[in-house]
Amino acid sequence: MNRSFWLKKAVKFVFFAALFVTVAGFVTMSLWNWLMPMLFHLPLLTFWQALGLLLLSRLLTGGFGRGGRGGWARGRAWKRQMVQRMEAFSPAEREQFRQQMRNRCAGAWGRPSPAAPAEPAA
Repeated sequence: MNRSFWLKKAVKFVFFAALFVTVAGFVTMSLWNWLMPMLFHLPLLTFWQALGLLLLSRLLTGGFGRGGRGGWARGRAWKRQMVQRMEAFSPAEREQFRQQMRNRCAGAWGRPSPAAPAEPAA
């Protein structure tokens, strides 16, 4: 590829990244200065404080880049893995596994365990 092509792409990327950060900072600053002083009697923010707040919130809530699949995809992968494991069981093993899960989880969900003896009515 041509060197000037990549240079133009890099300059364009840097420009749009800086534009995005600037707009996000001004939007955060505007929303904060519009709501927070009135609602919670907090001080007004400068642009740099708003950028710092954005950076801090991003670090505390998710980091930079999740690296892999999101929550829904992980859930689907877990379900697919469990289905594969269940298919590998023989019918007797499958029923034994289901019975063990019923015994372990029945009390937690508020249902009486099927293995527990019923209390006599007094």
